[in-house]
Amino acid sequence: MPATTARAPRGARARALQVVERLKPEYPAECALSHRNPFELLVATILSAQTTDERVNMVTPGLFARYPDAAALAAAPLPDVEGIIKSTGFFRAKSRAIVEMAQDVAQRYGGEVPPRMEDLVTLRGVGRKTANVVLGVGFGVPGFPVDTHVTRLTQRLGLTRSTDPVRIEADVCAMVPRHEWTELSLRLILHGRRVCLARSPKCERCVLNDICPSAFKAVRRPAKRPAAK
Repeated sequence: MPATTARAPRGARARALQVVERLKPEYPAECALSHRNPFELLVATILSAQTTDERVNMVTPGLFARYPDAAALAAAPLPDVEGIIKSTGFFRAKSRAIVEMAQDVAQRYGGEVPPRMEDLVTLRGVGRKTANVVLGVGFGVPGFPVDTHVTRLTQRLGLTRSTDPVRIEADVCAMVPRHEWTELSLRLILHGRRVCLARSPKCERCVLNDICPSAFKAVRRPAKRPAAK
């Protein structure tokens, strides 16, 4: 885990521990991406960029039925993969990313996804966030994936001053017990999707509103005026 160099916001450690405990009864610590093994999770996580988990779950059954493992996907023709995953958006870049990742897994790791951060991030198409998802969900190795929801919530909650995912990961992991890292990230993502929305946060419904420095202060989207008829 990278070391943090900035001082945490005042009261951040105590607030972080409160966030952990309050979100536990609100959300299951479950990954919404359907998968049966670490390889399928790795592919699904790459595909989930800039789209919904629901959309990814619609295309992966067909993808894995045709290309069930790293060796099969590594040899897949790009146009065929593109056709299967097209509805996830950015399908050309994603197709290339998952095929190249599969080639690396097949050629360098005998077809098995490596269970270490330092190996995962050497795979083409795999960044630290994706690696943390695979470690935490696929292998049970604590990790703290930082996506746009986690970035937004950790800033609003005053757990970090940084906008850099690596720094956010370091700041939060320094305050929260290691065994809570993966589940906290999953719950923050769900809370960001359902309550702490980007433009219209539902602060009145939030179980954290009495400890959140941004409660009832975040920018809200103005109501749309009815169109003239």
